[in-house]
Amino acid sequence: MMEHELERLSQDAGDWLASRGHTLATAESCTGGWIAEVITATSGSSAWFDRGWVTYSNDAKQEMLGVRAATLAEHGAVSEAVVREMAEGALARSNASHAIAVSGVAGPTGGSPEKPVGTVWIAWASRAGVTLAELHRFDGSREAVRRQTVTRALEALPQLPLTRT
Repeated sequence: MMEHELERLSQDAGDWLASRGHTLATAESCTGGWIAEVITATSGSSAWFDRGWVTYSNDAKQEMLGVRAATLAEHGAVSEAVVREMAEGALARSNASHAIAVSGVAGPTGGSPEKPVGTVWIAWASRAGVTLAELHRFDGSREAVRRQTVTRALEALPQLPLTRT
């Protein structure tokens, strides 16, 4: 059973998208498809969810989303540059009007002094040509880091200025 809070966030994001005739695509690394799972567990989500990718490896990010090898080499997979390219790649390869992308270090291994466990980049992009990204340092276990990532990705979508002014 889906946690009530995640269900509410998915429904809120879906209501926001559907009321505007928008749709969503997801590009996930550290969450392993959890955002898409929460969305597709929401009744009626087929009206506003287009598709999702789990691009855990760098090769998958490049092959499926068009993330440039040079970007990965220069910045690493857990970076603003990569998560922006993931979100924009999801838009380019879908019919969606909006995309969410995430990449991070969920732990308990894999962290570094520059990117400790809990470091997560989240990006939101729209067909209006706006891409926004946020850096987070989440605390807790692997599951807690992933859950916080899903929560932030969904809760922020209806609040972000994803249109050009």
